[in-house]
Amino acid sequence: MGFYKKSNTRVNVGPRVKLLGKLAIVTTLFSSLLVPGLSISAGSLPSQCSPKAEGGPMWVTAGCVDPLYNNPVIDSESDLTTPVPVHKVSGHFEGTNKKFNFYFPPKSQWQGRFYQYVYPLINENAEDKIISFGAVSGAYTVQTNGGSGYRVDAAAAKFSKTVAAEYYGSSDRIYGYIWGGSGGSYMTIGAIENTSGVWDGAVPFIPGTPTSIPNNFFIRGFARFVLAEQAQQIADAVSPGGSGDPYAGFNDAERTVLQEVTKLGLPLRGWMDNNYILALDDPNGLLGFGSTVKAFDPTYADDFWSKPGYLGTEQSTLGNLFRAARISQTVHITHVTRNAENVPTSLAVDDVPANLSYPNPDFTLYTADGSKLGTLNGSLDRATKIFTLTSGNQDNVLNALNTTLKLEIDNKWSLALLSYHRHQVPKQPGFSAWDQFKAADGSPIYPQRSMEVGSIIAKGVTGGGTYTGGINGKVITVTNLLDVDAFPWDGDWYSQRVKTALGKKYSDNFRIWYNDNADHVAPHNAFLVDYWGILEQALRDVSAWAEKDMAPPKSTRYDVFDNQITVPANAAVRQGIQPVVDLTVNNSDRIDINAGQTITFKAKIQVPPGAGKVVSTEWDFLGNGDFTAAEMGNPKKTLEVTITYTYNQAGTYFPSLKATAQRDGDTSTAFAKISNLDRVRVVVH
Repeated sequence: MGFYKKSNTRVNVGPRVKLLGKLAIVTTLFSSLLVPGLSISAGSLPSQCSPKAEGGPMWVTAGCVDPLYNNPVIDSESDLTTPVPVHKVSGHFEGTNKKFNFYFPPKSQWQGRFYQYVYPLINENAEDKIISFGAVSGAYTVQTNGGSGYRVDAAAAKFSKTVAAEYYGSSDRIYGYIWGGSGGSYMTIGAIENTSGVWDGAVPFIPGTPTSIPNNFFIRGFARFVLAEQAQQIADAVSPGGSGDPYAGFNDAERTVLQEVTKLGLPLRGWMDNNYILALDDPNGLLGFGSTVKAFDPTYADDFWSKPGYLGTEQSTLGNLFRAARISQTVHITHVTRNAENVPTSLAVDDVPANLSYPNPDFTLYTADGSKLGTLNGSLDRATKIFTLTSGNQDNVLNALNTTLKLEIDNKWSLALLSYHRHQVPKQPGFSAWDQFKAADGSPIYPQRSMEVGSIIAKGVTGGGTYTGGINGKVITVTNLLDVDAFPWDGDWYSQRVKTALGKKYSDNFRIWYNDNADHVAPHNAFLVDYWGILEQALRDVSAWAEKDMAPPKSTRYDVFDNQITVPANAAVRQGIQPVVDLTVNNSDRIDINAGQTITFKAKIQVPPGAGKVVSTEWDFLGNGDFTAAEMGNPKKTLEVTITYTYNQAGTYFPSLKATAQRDGDTSTAFAKISNLDRVRVVVH
């Protein structure tokens, strides 16, 4: 760290210890002193952090100095009372735009640890629930505006130990844990693989693989292009009480695409939320990384439409579908609509391509003589011939809009991107999802692009990490079975990487917990549960594992077939920590009744061994997400419930029962509560 110092600005110093004044005394402390109890001799200098191999990721240890983040400056300190009492220390790293905040709970609460949440797009201000959970769990909270990678987070983590030791007056070892999801899982994995002595454990959740970006999104776009009209049929087939055959009545192209995306790991049950999986509300949906591919691979679209081995030239039902959707047309602007500030909001054009549909084309603005002015972001309505402008347009292009201009509509890129994954087969072994694109001898059956874009993006987000599986600390990975953004198979892929790297030490250092009935984001429909509680429990468990050698509950048992993940129905067999709910209606998963008929629901709820007790149950008889708490008595490890209900209105309902478990059986706490649910189908005539 070099040294740290205070800023010239001193803001809102509370009545507690004047931390800034104390830190000013030691402005020449070197980074090796950031580890309490570690000293250096006079004249000795700490080593500079450097990669283990040329061109590799930065290797960061407890004692080395990062050459970029070597001068932390404390700008202010303050005492906060909300969301909980904490002492907040704010600062930055001199010569950079990186900032940090530390949130210290009272000394009586602190148990010698910190939690550090990471994500590429967060700022340095931790959310209330993160601060509160840390405090009640005996941890102070560290957060930076780090962006991608782990270096600034490592520098902040190390500096926080010095500040904490001073604030709490302690020379004891301080334990640290990093956690993050989605893009934050990349950062977390990069951190725990490429540092030593900085963090003692990690909880990466909803993890991706080096192929996930951009391919997982293009894969879903591929499915949308071919299967949008069949999406509801697929959803019905895989929902409770459905036929179980999502392929019924499909033609060759439809069957090919559903099989392909399913084998790539897109969870089949994820189609229950077909609007989300296909981004049906967004005309530009799922192709947001298209500009990245254009930059890395500028000749791809031209090759797609002209060379053998691509769907643009393939003589097949699917190839015909792509060619029939091809658009290259220029139209004239007939009117420009502006708002009260005279900013253009939409355009009227004189014509619209007859085959305009998903994916959204590229729109380019030209003068009457054919000079290119720039691109436009927006969507074109075929019925009204109105082009609605969206965000991201350049001011000079907007200012130039008038009725003498022409708009080129071209979808050669957006169509080509939909099957980009076929031409990105990883050279690294272990990616079984891509085996469908290999011949018997292991060679790719489709032409391959010169670079794997996914691995380039992944290295950028991880900070150069290569997903070796060589973790340096205790790790619990949490993966959700209905995640259509970071596929469930991605978690198994990383688990196998860790197993290869650690060998016999795997189970002593790694767990993977699968979470059912949860997707990538917070619950946004009636059949999803909030998975935040499982993350909180994972942090507590990884802490106890690192600090007291208390092994957490075992990994979830699961099967992998064609890169689809399934888990046992019995909680004792499934393991992990999520409760299991088995709901039936008249002893089945479906019933057809007449209006006014009373039916009986029965359910068995089980909590896996060592995972706590059921603390609450809630019913949603209409399947609309409106849950009502039910009396259940004292917390129990297993619970059987029976209830009757009468449906008076015709319709199809998906009633559900949600159960929540807590490790200590604590019904009053807001933290580490882990839910699951089960649904059945009731058809009322």
